[in-house]
Amino acid sequence: MVFRPIDWIVRVTLRTVAMEVPPQDVITRDHVTVSVNAVVYFRVLEPRLAVVEVEKYLYATSQLAQTTLRSVLGEAELDELLSAREKMNARLREILDRHTDQWGIKVSLVEIKAVDLPQEMRRAMSRQAEAEREKRAKIIHAEGEYQAAEKLVSAAKAIAVEPVALQLRYLQTLTEIGVEQNTTVVFPVPIQLFEALIDRKEKQELSATSRPREPVGVA
Repeated sequence: MVFRPIDWIVRVTLRTVAMEVPPQDVITRDHVTVSVNAVVYFRVLEPRLAVVEVEKYLYATSQLAQTTLRSVLGEAELDELLSAREKMNARLREILDRHTDQWGIKVSLVEIKAVDLPQEMRRAMSRQAEAEREKRAKIIHAEGEYQAAEKLVSAAKAIAVEPVALQLRYLQTLTEIGVEQNTTVVFPVPIQLFEALIDRKEKQELSATSRPREPVGVA
């Protein structure tokens, strides 16, 4: 029974409330200004405390969420804010839940919705990401060239040990050319002919270098 004006009725919902935190301008630890908004999920566990211990618990919870959002995110760097969002959410929830416990309110979840960066910061991060992609592409290309060079060295060593391998590769190349539908005419030449020419050239160069030079007289 309610005796007015001594007593009054206050309706308090016991369902989970989703409260949106308006965008807050935050200056990170590395002096970058960002705009951050979030959403807080909470419910009233003790209606008496929510009415008696605080005036307008919804307004008080909203103000507490805004100030906590600015203070907590202001202690983090921009990279941490973008990459470790789960860690930031957990810390925000812990602080809000600890302060609202005396109001009979249980904060179950805090989620950072969006982090808006300045336009010049977006362009700088875009250039950085593009440079990083180009660096990775060059590294991959260099590794491919290195592996290809290693394979060529291994093939050259194998051919030097087994000369017949070069002839087999030569015949395989002729077979591949013949399969293609083109107008190219291939005249196979025995590979021994090239070997004879190479040996002859090497002998001529060797004899030229070993021939004694004629003395040059001075008039």
